[in-house]
Amino acid sequence: MCGIAGLVSLREPLLSDNLERMGERLSHRGPDQGGIWIHQSARIGFTHRRLAILDRSDAGRQPMISNTGRFTIAYNGEIYNFASIKADIQRKVGEVQYRGHSDTEVILAGFEIWGILETLCKLTGMFAIAVWDEFEQVLYLARDRMGEKPLYYGYSNGYFAFASELKALRVIPGFDLNIDPNAVSNFVRYSYVEESRSIYKEVKKLTPASYLKISLKNVEAVGEPVKYWDLNNIATTATRNPFSGTDQQAIQYLDEHLSRIIKGQMIADVPLGGFLSGGIDSSTIVAFMQRESTLPVKTFTIGFEESKYDESQYAEQVARHLGTDHTTLKLTWDQALDLVPRLPEIYDEPFADSSQIPTFLVAQLARQHVTVALSGDAGDEVFGGYNRHQWIPKVWRKSKYLTRFGRGLAGCMLNTLRPDQWDRLFSMGGRFLGKAKNAGEKLQKLGNSIGASNVQELYDFVRSQGLSKIDLMSVERRLSTQSISWNELDCIENTLMLADMTNYLPGDILTKVDRAAMSVSLESRVPFLDHQLIEFAWNLPLHMKIRNGEGKWILRRVLEKYVPLKMFDRPKWGFGVPIDSWLRGPLREWASDLLSVDRVRKDGYFDAKKIQKLWDEHLSGKRRWHHQLWNILMFNAWLSRYHSN
Repeated sequence: MCGIAGLVSLREPLLSDNLERMGERLSHRGPDQGGIWIHQSARIGFTHRRLAILDRSDAGRQPMISNTGRFTIAYNGEIYNFASIKADIQRKVGEVQYRGHSDTEVILAGFEIWGILETLCKLTGMFAIAVWDEFEQVLYLARDRMGEKPLYYGYSNGYFAFASELKALRVIPGFDLNIDPNAVSNFVRYSYVEESRSIYKEVKKLTPASYLKISLKNVEAVGEPVKYWDLNNIATTATRNPFSGTDQQAIQYLDEHLSRIIKGQMIADVPLGGFLSGGIDSSTIVAFMQRESTLPVKTFTIGFEESKYDESQYAEQVARHLGTDHTTLKLTWDQALDLVPRLPEIYDEPFADSSQIPTFLVAQLARQHVTVALSGDAGDEVFGGYNRHQWIPKVWRKSKYLTRFGRGLAGCMLNTLRPDQWDRLFSMGGRFLGKAKNAGEKLQKLGNSIGASNVQELYDFVRSQGLSKIDLMSVERRLSTQSISWNELDCIENTLMLADMTNYLPGDILTKVDRAAMSVSLESRVPFLDHQLIEFAWNLPLHMKIRNGEGKWILRRVLEKYVPLKMFDRPKWGFGVPIDSWLRGPLREWASDLLSVDRVRKDGYFDAKKIQKLWDEHLSGKRRWHHQLWNILMFNAWLSRYHSN
């Protein structure tokens, strides 16, 4: 795992000082080694910061030049099947002289033999790659299939630049970083800036599963990325031709897939462990890790003093059963709160999923013991585990027959009581009303969303925390936003899973994990994102993922083979913090300053009156606007950190 950056200069000789500064800004991603390569006649240069995982010797140092001298690479990531690719190369051309045993050398050898595109298609892993082709005088940028590793690029004022994080672009002299109001609006709705835009007008994110070809003859006119793997096509084809085997056959196939994948992802020349929350996804990953290991696997959990937010007991039960070497760190809320001012620096681009706080804390804990950690992320997207995968189809199938007036009336009735009043009603209702966590908030969401005219609008409402219908931008900044990627499949549930894998997964989940882990120089690996596993999962019929109101059905059956059902069969918990009460309590002064009318008007991005109304209603308890306010606060905190006047 590493940090990469590079420049093409059209106006002056390339200065090593610029590349040095870019690399320094990425040193947290690669503290072990740094390297610079400059091709002065072509005016192109790479900088690389290395977190040494495989072949920690100088033989693995980057930027690295291929044996023939044709290709030069700066690469961030891990290729899990590099040994099999190496064997394929040997079968095709015989012995190849390697300096060490890093996966970087194997990628370069593949480029020499098969070319860029064919080699990319052979890679299994996570990566962001920059490669210079001396023969064609072309720069290639490429990104892994699901978007685990970030890669930004853009052209400004005579420079084409790319980097793992935006902070490396900020040191380029004269590089214009003008904030894009469309991206701000997009961020405020979804808590992150979607692929393929960035928060800056001149900078884009390279989309997952694509590569970009930049000719030095026409650097200013960068074309569109080209897909080398298409998730939409895979999902469409697979759902039309579903797996026809039995439940037991599917369970066995998934078991075998996971065993192969996790064994491959446990290869490292440094200490390795796993995140363990005690939920289905992380417990599955750790169970297979422990099965593959002769020693107790190191596992890590963050706990909180408040029982409502503490799931450490579940992780400890699973750890004891599996026999892992487990570490739990119980934190006070004061320790978590101390992190809030550092969030803009850690996440670099505006980011407002509040689970960013415990994600960073568990990464920080793990880094004290290991250099690589496997996580259970993406299990929900791949196997239908989010509540919305069942909630949205139910709401739509019942509400679509109502007239517009009927839906509006139902919404008004659900919003007659405040969320806290609904909560009290449920708590007093006992067995008659039943128990529901955050019932008031959920009923408020239902009341606001029931008027949706189609499934896409309903999904967008849920995904945007209701802000798809509330424009908080100022009049001057009120512009269009990029629509979500949406591809209709055979049923609503599959369509929602595909939308999550295309939008929410790379934009939120993978961004959150990458920035948190790399800020403490920890490599995170996500086994559920193996592309062959994803292709297999799409081939499964829906009833093997969602059955009788139970998401991740097949994954639960696999986990049952290693962990007793009673240890993980409970309602979905989530990885949250009490932002709601924090904003009324210990964060109130910090938030009031960032949301002040004068400050909001001066910055010019948001409608100050609307923001103040949300803030007043939240403080009074009339409404719970903590999700929406956290988005505004994270943007304003980021703006203050990087663009204060």
